[in-house]
Amino acid sequence: MATFPVSGVETWLWLPPLVAFIISFFTSMVGISGAFLLLPFQMSILNYTAPSVSATNLVYNLVATPGGVYRYLREGRMVWPLVWVIVAGTSPGIVIGYYLRIMYLPDPRDFKLFAGLVLLYIGYRVLAEFLPRQRKPRTEVTSPQPVTAIRMLEFSLAKASFSFGEQVFSFSVPAMFLLALVVGVIGGTYGIGGGAIIAPFCVALFGLPVHAIAGAAIAGTLFTSVAGVALYSLLPAPAGMATQPDWALGLLFGLGGFAGMYFGARCQKRVPQKTLKLLLGLLLILLAGYYILGFFA
Repeated sequence: MATFPVSGVETWLWLPPLVAFIISFFTSMVGISGAFLLLPFQMSILNYTAPSVSATNLVYNLVATPGGVYRYLREGRMVWPLVWVIVAGTSPGIVIGYYLRIMYLPDPRDFKLFAGLVLLYIGYRVLAEFLPRQRKPRTEVTSPQPVTAIRMLEFSLAKASFSFGEQVFSFSVPAMFLLALVVGVIGGTYGIGGGAIIAPFCVALFGLPVHAIAGAAIAGTLFTSVAGVALYSLLPAPAGMATQPDWALGLLFGLGGFAGMYFGARCQKRVPQKTLKLLLGLLLILLAGYYILGFFA
């Protein structure tokens, strides 16, 4: 057993990277870094509940996400306009989220209900096509696409569009910016980076294919996590409140996450989008149940 002085966590050295590898391997396929699952693991299994757990989660993102980003870049599956809109929106949101975390939500109990309801709604939207009497989405991509199939067609302050395989997809830049701002607030509060919420909204509300947006969601998570770690490390906090990240623990999680994301991104193109959407939807429902039940516990 090893002890981490900053967080007070006692655990085996092999456990954090193993857990992070398993989580990130599957979540990276749908554009999620895995931090959303690591937070409950740290709080419930490792008993790490101080506000600094959010910062430690962001350290995990810093180390883990480059593995997935590199793989998606290598395969030409990166929608850069989506990345920059995510970064532009989430960056100011993370500042707001930081102050919400340390000033109003040092105890995450109240926020669990809000987060759970949001995730429950997103999960329902993602799983809607699997429910009876639901129409098939008009922008469905039913099979894995060529790994270099993304080509940007248009990018302005109003709209962005790109081709993926034989289909054209687009999204409203102002609407995506507002979504990213809200996601930044949530990400800054809980240290999730934003991919866990951006990715399902892109699928459920904007009709974008998972295979195309996963890389952008993870890249956005990487860039915004840099800002999040800096905020938790440098900005003042109330006396006696621990906000500094546990770098040693975060790096162990990150090493496992880096490998998991790399191999998850590599395997993603071999998994049909319908399977990925089902996996994403079920994951969100499970997370929603965890947060909602945690509020009433």
